[in-house]
Amino acid sequence: MSKILETSPKVSELIKSTRETTNLFSLKETQDLISSSDPDLIVMSAAKVGGIMANNTYRTEFIIENLKINMNIYESCLEKNNIKIINLGSSCIYPLNAMNPIKEDYFMSGKLEPTNSPYAMAKIASIEIGDAVNKQYGNSVINLMPTNLYGPNDRFSENESHVIPGLIHRMHIAKINNLENFQIWGTGAPLREFLYVEDLAYAIEFLLDVEWSESILNIGSGKEISIKDLSYLIQKIVGYEGSISFDSSKPDGNPRKLLDSTKVNNLGWSPVFDLEEGLFKTYQWYLENISKN
Repeated sequence: MSKILETSPKVSELIKSTRETTNLFSLKETQDLISSSDPDLIVMSAAKVGGIMANNTYRTEFIIENLKINMNIYESCLEKNNIKIINLGSSCIYPLNAMNPIKEDYFMSGKLEPTNSPYAMAKIASIEIGDAVNKQYGNSVINLMPTNLYGPNDRFSENESHVIPGLIHRMHIAKINNLENFQIWGTGAPLREFLYVEDLAYAIEFLLDVEWSESILNIGSGKEISIKDLSYLIQKIVGYEGSISFDSSKPDGNPRKLLDSTKVNNLGWSPVFDLEEGLFKTYQWYLENISKN
């Protein structure tokens, strides 16, 4: 994301903040960074994230840590109403039984998917805090709700990753160890929409000089694939030659989650990368940066 914003003619200076440079769990450190850098726009992308297993296992950490990050950033912007804020949320904010494609209007219209409801509640709270800050202090806030993201610099682990980096990592290990069978949680039936991370970066860059009239804006690819078909596509890209099985005793999560991205499409943005191209680029990055370590 930073490379795209660094080279954008819309950005005069990009100030980066990482886990190593700023402790966003500390209000003072967060305030000091924002005061010293004096930005005119903040992209709130920091979060504790993970797949279905991590979300369901570390429920307390997912809600508390994400709330701390968001609250500290917003509180640091109080009395600085010149700062615009782009808050990156998640499609999990929408109800479990929302009609697909999911429109922004469905926000807070029903119960959440239970395996990741703590994370979703933290993201919902962030939207509400941003709305309060906007109305009381005047900061311009837009909440982008990207669909399932994947790409370089993701977390590639066996138990704490989202579905794509998790499958790539585990299937690569199965390949090099010549394992005969590869098992996946759930039935493989759920449908998911995926977006290559650079497409989200391009969406943010696109919106920098677009008039913000929406509080919530979906950012999706508009295409969906079953977990089963996704696993076979990753198998092809990784070159794993064993068999794939599905453990139906494990939860599937939301059966279908496709965003309606009509609003941002009508503004003029659309994704560049298709799924197979994005998966190939992601696996090449993994080979060059993760598997060698």
